[in-house]
Amino acid sequence: MEKVGIREFKRDASKILRRVREDGESFDVTYHGRVVARLTPVEELEEEPRTLDEIFDTWDALAEEIGENWPKGLSAVDAIREDRGRLE
Repeated sequence: MEKVGIREFKRDASKILRRVREDGESFDVTYHGRVVARLTPVEELEEEPRTLDEIFDTWDALAEEIGENWPKGLSAVDAIREDRGRLE
């Protein structure tokens, strides 16, 4: 993956984005040598956009699956607090 400084990116943004779009290249954008952003091509979606009803049906099925596997006696609030404690 090629690295490009922020000044060079600002100067050559159109040229760099064309390389991402047309050639599938990726770039790390750096600021004082530290990577601050990554430009990478996005894959085209092959499936048709779903309707809101289909999205909600998927969410309902996911919620049901989570509910079936959720530990008894543990609230969602307690689960989040427990995980936050692990991160600190």
